[in-house]
Amino acid sequence: MKAIVKVGILLGGGVGAYVMGSFMINMGDDMMEMTKSVGQMTQDVHSMSKDMHGMAKNMMQMAQSMVDGQKKMGDDFSNVSQNMNIMTHSMVSMGRDMNSMGLGIADMNTNIKDMNGSMARMSGDMSTMNNSMSSIHYDINKFTKPENIMMPWLR
Repeated sequence: MKAIVKVGILLGGGVGAYVMGSFMINMGDDMMEMTKSVGQMTQDVHSMSKDMHGMAKNMMQMAQSMVDGQKKMGDDFSNVSQNMNIMTHSMVSMGRDMNSMGLGIADMNTNIKDMNGSMARMSGDMSTMNNSMSSIHYDINKFTKPENIMMPWLR
């Protein structure tokens, strides 16, 4: 009878250790997948940052072209009337506003770059956590006799 109880306890302990080990392995795999997802997100944000930087350059060029065009228009229409001259000054102001907007977009690009760095750090932290989970997986698997840990009175 004692032998049956001991075998039952050993089997129960073995099943428990197997279930816990399987859970830790699955959790490690899930963390690895999350890390991959964060890495892809980081690449997507970096790509977005590049696109925004290109847009900011185009906006700056457009604003400068508008300022240049407004100056030429002002020269052409200055002989027509005083009102056309006033319109030209208004357009110069609009060009400056567009230039300011381009600078604002450039600042936004810098902020996106900083966010990309934060995402990269978070990806590194996730990798560290994944490595820790891997160590836990190793620690669990290195116990060759889990019944010694779960049932020390059977030693």
